[in-house]
Amino acid sequence: MKTLKTQLAIAMMAVGLSFGAAAAEIKVAYDADPVSLDPHEQLSGGTLQLSHMVMDPLVRYTQKLEFEPRLASSWERVDETTYRFTLRKGVTFHSGNPMTADDVVWTFNRLKSSPDFKAIFEPYSELKKVDDYTVELISKYPYPLVLQTATYIFPMDSKFYTGKTEDGKDKAELVKHGNSYASTHISGTGPFVVTDREQGVKVEFERFDNYWDKDSKGNVDKLTLVPIKENATRVAALLSGGVDMIHPVAPNDHKRVQDAKGIDLVTLPGTRLITFQMNQKSNEALKDVRVRQAIVHAVNNDGIVKKIMKGFATTAGQQGPEGYAGYDEALVPRYDVKKAKQLMKEAGYEDGFKLTMLAPNNRYVNDAKVAQATAAMLSKIGIKVDLKTLPKAQYWPEFDLCAADMLMIGWHSDTEDSANLSEFLTMTRDAKTGKGQYNCGYYSNPKVDELVELSNKETDPAKRAQMLKDVERILYDDAAFVPLHWQSEAWGAKSNVHAAEIVNPMVMPYFGDLVVD
Repeated sequence: MKTLKTQLAIAMMAVGLSFGAAAAEIKVAYDADPVSLDPHEQLSGGTLQLSHMVMDPLVRYTQKLEFEPRLASSWERVDETTYRFTLRKGVTFHSGNPMTADDVVWTFNRLKSSPDFKAIFEPYSELKKVDDYTVELISKYPYPLVLQTATYIFPMDSKFYTGKTEDGKDKAELVKHGNSYASTHISGTGPFVVTDREQGVKVEFERFDNYWDKDSKGNVDKLTLVPIKENATRVAALLSGGVDMIHPVAPNDHKRVQDAKGIDLVTLPGTRLITFQMNQKSNEALKDVRVRQAIVHAVNNDGIVKKIMKGFATTAGQQGPEGYAGYDEALVPRYDVKKAKQLMKEAGYEDGFKLTMLAPNNRYVNDAKVAQATAAMLSKIGIKVDLKTLPKAQYWPEFDLCAADMLMIGWHSDTEDSANLSEFLTMTRDAKTGKGQYNCGYYSNPKVDELVELSNKETDPAKRAQMLKDVERILYDDAAFVPLHWQSEAWGAKSNVHAAEIVNPMVMPYFGDLVVD
């Protein structure tokens, strides 16, 4: 429930006096909670959402996907490879330490060492301090996505993370799925301070009194994030008043939310791609392009969109949706069971084979149901699927091990650009650069790698789009992955919670700006 902070506020509202939005306390239910407090441990929506609550990026997107200044008050291109960012003065971390260029440089260097994030920062040679409130981001070559990259730079409190823990460990240590100081302690510049966290139970936040953004209309003083895995249970919590806002609202529940008095359904077309990867390293059959093509032809992804997603998604035939550089309208979905069976016969697998499948059950909309439907579809061409679904917290460690023959992955390009999808999902795995970090298909095509690399050095939009279009065609012909759909997004909120004003296509609501009546 929303609670007014003082009896004075209640009294003034009762007599109709207005003095600005009173502070509010709300509870938000998501399908899963952040797996760590370390903003560099995992490149995921949950981690980035937490970062926007507790930290601030140099630059962020608006709802219209334009750039707006945050901890960088302005920026300019100095030359072909150098962007200069002027930092906002008077910003303090939750610890009380002032935010300066030293923190930005420290953060950049840590990002470059992160297994998940280093691919994003591979095009850059350094981030250099000019003075206490000026930094220069220097790329190795003319790079077209500098401001997009800046949305990933959430300056960390370098003093807070400097030194040793009681047991002698480095406070700045970055441990994947580990218990590090940074995974359990956080100091940011953002609108909220983490006051309590029980993994899988709740994360509690309080408004940061010294938050720099005095122009924000946000009036949420306390916020509790609770994970509720089941779709129906999450909706029931909203309708009963147990929580004030939820995400996602599954397609089956849209009408229930829309028809409820005092509840709003807020929707946005999404660009998050949901796919299955086919692990060529763990299953010999998947090395054969004809088998991969057969699997793609066997999956009725349009039927999944219509029946399981209730039309609240867009059927995909390629990585990037319409509007992205590289989108090719000719690369359509290709459900054809007869063709799939013929391809299996040609590949010598007329009698089928067995494979293991792994999917989360609380990360993407209807993820477990989509996986179950896919497994049933594959059985029609003789492929026997051993499906295992796991909660997000257990799923990601298994995914990082590529611990199945087919694995579900969803990806939203925060650069709003299809090259980002290729860099993480379909480029050859490279531990040194971080490229292919989430490529559990172990798909590798030198031409794809070359084209993506060239596109990231091409500043002519038309030429760059053609390169990425060529990438999409190669991936399509190679059946590099199983495209399912681009997931649309829906939030449910009480009508006095102005959710529509803070949600965005990146699925990272800016809760610091949330106004609650």
